[in-house]
Amino acid sequence: MVFSGLTHGIARQIEAAASAITGYEPVLRIGVTGLSRAGKTVFITSLVANLLDRARMPQLSAQAQNRIEAVYLQPQPDDTLPRFAFEDHLAAMTGDDPRWPQSTRAISELRLSFRTRPGGFINSFAGPRTLHVDIVDYPGEWLLDLALLDKSYSEWSEDTLHRIAKRPEAADFMAHARAEDGALRLEEPKAQALAAHFTAYLKAARAAGWSDCTPGRFLLPGDLAGSPVLTFAPLPLPAQTPRNSLWREMQRRYDAYKSRVIQPFFREHFAKIDRQIVLVDVLSALHQGPQAVEDLRRTMADVLDAFRPGRNGWLTGILGGKRVEKILFAATKADHLHHHQHPALTGIMRAMLREALSRADFAGAQTAAISMASLRCTIEETVLRDGVSLDAVRGRLLSNGKQAVMYPGQLPSDPTRLLSPAREGAEKWLDADYALMEFAPARTTLRPGEGPPHIRLDRAAEFLIGDRL
Repeated sequence: MVFSGLTHGIARQIEAAASAITGYEPVLRIGVTGLSRAGKTVFITSLVANLLDRARMPQLSAQAQNRIEAVYLQPQPDDTLPRFAFEDHLAAMTGDDPRWPQSTRAISELRLSFRTRPGGFINSFAGPRTLHVDIVDYPGEWLLDLALLDKSYSEWSEDTLHRIAKRPEAADFMAHARAEDGALRLEEPKAQALAAHFTAYLKAARAAGWSDCTPGRFLLPGDLAGSPVLTFAPLPLPAQTPRNSLWREMQRRYDAYKSRVIQPFFREHFAKIDRQIVLVDVLSALHQGPQAVEDLRRTMADVLDAFRPGRNGWLTGILGGKRVEKILFAATKADHLHHHQHPALTGIMRAMLREALSRADFAGAQTAAISMASLRCTIEETVLRDGVSLDAVRGRLLSNGKQAVMYPGQLPSDPTRLLSPAREGAEKWLDADYALMEFAPARTTLRPGEGPPHIRLDRAAEFLIGDRL
């Protein structure tokens, strides 16, 4: 580990010196994703605001060493992508009546440029250098679609129908799917009706907190709404699948979805990402129960498989086999817990992702897991309940704006107390309930040089970009 750190430091100094000589300005692409309501928009907005005004970023080493001369926004490099609406989102979060910004519904991009003074003996002879950080925001639902690339229509159908069979949100769709004979000749109204019922299930499942809501474009169709690539659904495999049958047409449209929707996204955007943060709403899953926790664990394992983790080297660059070299998993809404419980929250997420993280580490990627809040909207309090002191938090309720105190329950220090019943299919927690309130952003006054208040956002930034500043 010492040798690795030394060689990495020397490599940074050589890169900085070469940049000074050639004028080359390196670019680092950071992908930001997470499942629905995980806080992607809030994370990017608060991260950019706190990198522009860094008084709340003591864990960012380049800031602590006073090596950052300037940070500024530039036009995004891809003229075909929308710009991330940073200013609008920041105004929503920090205005007189603060509110959460609109959630991610399409891919967007923002470029943040750093001018830094390099450290080290070699670099002491060079002037300031520039690093461009391109932040790419995209819906987590699109990320989950990458797992479909390795599945045939029959495999996907069988897996989906088995997985959702007992969910109440799927009852209507399952009735229609089982009533259809896929061997019969295609009738377009039937195909459209099946797709509509399946889409209704996906929307209900997402609202209920299920994580595995794919295909993602069914939920965020954009200009593809009503097209054949979004007009299919899983069906039981019939004994025969003749040409022009309903099942064969569903198969054709599923394959078109992979080739015309998923693959272009992977090729044009996802495959170019250097580092990635995945935001995970662990607390909401705990509140919903063991089945939601197991669903989230399985979904996150599929997500990590899609990243093709590993180290980027000169050979992989030449061959076009670029891989994500760093992945940070962040449990969001840490401000809904007293800080005494943050280690338990981080431990639960590490345990939940243990298998996936081990595979990524073995492939050469650097991974980490933290608990954080991109925008802190609570304060900590100690309250008495039945004569017992409890560590709680106070915030402004999203529903009515009134102040409320929340004690969400005591998270176990041993994550297996949660993950074991979840894997065994338990329907309720045996000896605990985990409450969760929805808080609105707190009213705050920012002093000059300060970004919005947060919890461990500086540690996330250090992991993602600190070694390149």
